[in-house]
Amino acid sequence: MLESVTSAALGSALDGLALRQRTIANNIANVNTPNFRAGRVTFEDALASSVARGNGHAAASVATSLEPTELNGNNVNIDTETLSNVDTVLRFQFAARAIGGEFTGLRAAMRTSG
Repeated sequence: MLESVTSAALGSALDGLALRQRTIANNIANVNTPNFRAGRVTFEDALASSVARGNGHAAASVATSLEPTELNGNNVNIDTETLSNVDTVLRFQFAARAIGGEFTGLRAAMRTSG
């Protein structure tokens, strides 16, 4: 199947956002775990570079947060995680709708090409 840069980028974005959701959930689940360090997912810069090259494929990566820790060595901030979660959900919904729109357009084009 032919894949456009837009389709590839939206797929990469959905993958990165899904990984971010899993990482946020893991961070929240470990909010009281001594010496736990929060994870942070990045993919936006790699995705922008990939789109600029005409590709659209980019992998997300998880890095350990360097934010300050509490006395127990844990650095999960529940407020940060909550805001990041809301932002990620909204971005995921937007990307999912965009890719759904691409498929709707493709279906319409296939129906009228006969």
